[in-house]
Amino acid sequence: MARNPERRALLADAGLRVLADAGARGLTHRAVDAEAGVPTGTSSNYFPSRAALLAGLAERIFDRIAPDPAVLADLGGREPSVALMTDYLRDIVARTTREPGLTRALFELRLEAARRPELRSALGGVLRRGYADDVAHHAAAGLPGGAYEVALLHYAVDGLLLDLLTTSIDAGFDPDQVVSTLVARLVGGATDRAPLGAPGAR
Repeated sequence: MARNPERRALLADAGLRVLADAGARGLTHRAVDAEAGVPTGTSSNYFPSRAALLAGLAERIFDRIAPDPAVLADLGGREPSVALMTDYLRDIVARTTREPGLTRALFELRLEAARRPELRSALGGVLRRGYADDVAHHAAAGLPGGAYEVALLHYAVDGLLLDLLTTSIDAGFDPDQVVSTLVARLVGGATDRAPLGAPGAR
């Protein structure tokens, strides 16, 4: 039987809200149905197992936080520079903090993936594709640095988001200034050579 993609998206969005509010332990098909306001059993028709539900939520998160094509077009029309790289990163932070529940749900999924091999495979594939796409975009746009710098920024921004959207260390620094400093220090003096031991190093 054909599945309605709009209904699937509605259920996935409900699942993300449950995941963000109740954590992985609170994520059940029954809880998703209740959150979505649909008859019991509806979500299991679209996501037959818990593994399928978790994988579906992982896919939906990245649909929801995808960049605005108009913003990308505007940024893509500028000359490559550290300032441009900073604005790309500002857009990422803006998108992932605009709907904090989505990013908290992603944190929950990453923790759950550490316990569930089937989710680790599905979510890991999505994350690796996202990183590879970022590296390809970085190169195509002529931005400073390379794959290593993109990885460093992923690691740094993940930490920033964890602090902004969960229990913070309350260091008192302006997040926008943190973004500027991260790019300046991690990318500003970069070359295209990867460090020894890094993938692609020579």
